[in-house]
Amino acid sequence: MATQALAVNGAKVYIVGRTEEKLEKVVELHGKDIEGEIIPITADITKKSEIARLVKEIESKERCLCVLINNAGINSHTQKTEAKTAEEMKKNLFEDEEATFEDWSNTYQTNVTPLYFLATGFLPLLQKASELHHGYSGTVINISSISGIVQSSQHHYAYNASKAVAIHLTKMLASEVADNGLKVRINSIAPGVFPSEMTAGKSGDDQKSHIEKDKYEKVPAKRPGKDEDMAGAVIFAVTNQYLNGVTIPVDGGYILHAGA
Repeated sequence: MATQALAVNGAKVYIVGRTEEKLEKVVELHGKDIEGEIIPITADITKKSEIARLVKEIESKERCLCVLINNAGINSHTQKTEAKTAEEMKKNLFEDEEATFEDWSNTYQTNVTPLYFLATGFLPLLQKASELHHGYSGTVINISSISGIVQSSQHHYAYNASKAVAIHLTKMLASEVADNGLKVRINSIAPGVFPSEMTAGKSGDDQKSHIEKDKYEKVPAKRPGKDEDMAGAVIFAVTNQYLNGVTIPVDGGYILHAGA
């Protein structure tokens, strides 16, 4: 969604992932007859050495980096949270054999840590965007989630906790970067339910996922998010030069229902 939003508006977009076949499919399906360009790079952003290699590769190709979007994310183990006694709650949450330290660590390794290393690794290129383009500031957009805002665990504590950390990490990075006098904006977009391989469990031949509308009657919008909803938020975060250190929920009003 973010890739298409930028590429159709004339941007050269590097997309990064672990699976070359999936990246090439995105280029094949969505990189034709557009104003911009989509370029695939294979890398595993859960490893610092791979991030360092990625930074060097982009440095060798570009004088600056105008936009960095951190979009990688995985879900964690889901648990039954409803209980009538403390003993039952302990059984559901503690004695569950799939509730492990490894599950928490793996979730954080994808949902949190890369945001820090990618943003800091690309800082010089992002700062150069501000220096080379008068009136524009390089920007980082972390894709977090409303799951990091709502008060419920939504049956996956590790995932929601990781997204809350991602939101706070966004604030900390934005603050420290600004305190050091660098002109790089760092914001977060917190989507509600959008079709993806995570929420729908799969994607089609067009690399798109589908969610039935009638599953979301509790959302004030009465539907899951659309590509256009996310595209509008991405373009806003990229172009608004007065936006820094904030999280933008794009959730159809879900937070109104769930409570922050």
